[in-house]
Amino acid sequence: MNAISRYPVPTLENLPADIKSRVLEVQEKAGFVPNVFLAMAHRPNELRAFMAYHDALMLKESGLSQAEREMVIVTTSNDNGCLYCVVAHGAILRIRAKDALVADQVAVNYLKADISPRQKAMLTFALKVSNNSQATDDEDFVILKSHGFSDEDIWDIAAITAFFGLSNRMVNFASIQPNKEFYGMAREF
Repeated sequence: MNAISRYPVPTLENLPADIKSRVLEVQEKAGFVPNVFLAMAHRPNELRAFMAYHDALMLKESGLSQAEREMVIVTTSNDNGCLYCVVAHGAILRIRAKDALVADQVAVNYLKADISPRQKAMLTFALKVSNNSQATDDEDFVILKSHGFSDEDIWDIAAITAFFGLSNRMVNFASIQPNKEFYGMAREF
């Protein structure tokens, strides 16, 4: 097994030009290349589709803040046992929330976290979508709307949950390991 993944990991130099350019942009911003990009570049066409859907969900205007989107990812990734996503998106959540504690609290037990009732309702729904989507019903919409979420926001919660459910499963089966850099990001108080 490779230190990053069970599968062959291409070098940055051997990536297709479009993927290499995207990875270099991420490296410029983060200061390192997240292992998931290199590991998933094992199948370039699938990585392109993955990045396109990620960007469609995570970079658009929405009634969900960037921190709330990351809360959905951290909570559901923890529930799915995805070390990579909890660690990597926990770091992003610490940055987005500007709070060194909230990511760890949300990852371990969002119901005990120092977050709003709105965010707790959002995460309860995300876990329902993750674990029992066939049980979602009109009452879920009533609850979420009472916290100010629109129908489109509710779609976003479900779509982020579903997308990262796919990501969690791919990362887990391939045993993609988080970069050490993620562990220390935004931990200062």
